[in-house]
Amino acid sequence: MDLQLTDRTVLVTGASSGVGLAVTDMLLQEGARVIAVARDRGRLDDATRALGADPSRLLAAEADVTIRTEVEEAVTAGAAHFGSLDAVVCNAGRSLMAPLSETTDEQVRDELELKVFGAWNVIRAARAHLAASSVGAVVNTNAILAKQPEAKLAITSAARAALLNLSRTLGEELAPEGIRVNSVNLGLIDTGQWRRRYEAYRSEGGAQDYDTWSAEIAADRGISVGRFGRAEEVAFAIVSLLSPRASYITGAHIDVGGGVTRQP
Repeated sequence: MDLQLTDRTVLVTGASSGVGLAVTDMLLQEGARVIAVARDRGRLDDATRALGADPSRLLAAEADVTIRTEVEEAVTAGAAHFGSLDAVVCNAGRSLMAPLSETTDEQVRDELELKVFGAWNVIRAARAHLAASSVGAVVNTNAILAKQPEAKLAITSAARAALLNLSRTLGEELAPEGIRVNSVNLGLIDTGQWRRRYEAYRSEGGAQDYDTWSAEIAADRGISVGRFGRAEEVAFAIVSLLSPRASYITGAHIDVGGGVTRQP
């Protein structure tokens, strides 16, 4: 199926690895032009170079999404380079694995800065461009965690919930401007964060291979399909929501979590 993304311009944050890189790759395969944004220019250049994309369709831009001026510069430069900006994917993020008793005030502020301002800075910088497009769209990468907190991810849970609420509000506020806003909520996805946790497990004497180790975690978390998800499985949901074929979907969220349940 043609997703009608050919020659559409999409800005993707957190594009140097994991889901963001998978989204960038999938968009390029669909014929879109991509502004790939990350804060580590070296990693970003290495990652995007490995995609083997036509340089005329891919622009790498360095920016920290928590710094409004850097985001505005990246959006302005990208829109000028391609002549338009039709959609954004707010994907930059990480998890803070710590209970409240072990979380500092600075870490709380950092999580809220990254989850809330990391999306809001991008959306408000891109708003006028998206409104000028006939297919303006925003997808915020979030987590199923947003709907049910976990004590060992206390502040990340709270920040994710804030982003989900913000996304729903923006879906209403921006609809009259022709901008759709949706969320994709992740479950456990096989990305660099989990690979690093596995390496820590091995360094502490753990003997299981990665597949066995991750399958046990999936079972413990109640994931019906019994495994971690893959970045490209998340990318498919995100890219589908960006498609003009999804023009009647806004203010919604899709869970990509292998059947794990978070209520409500």
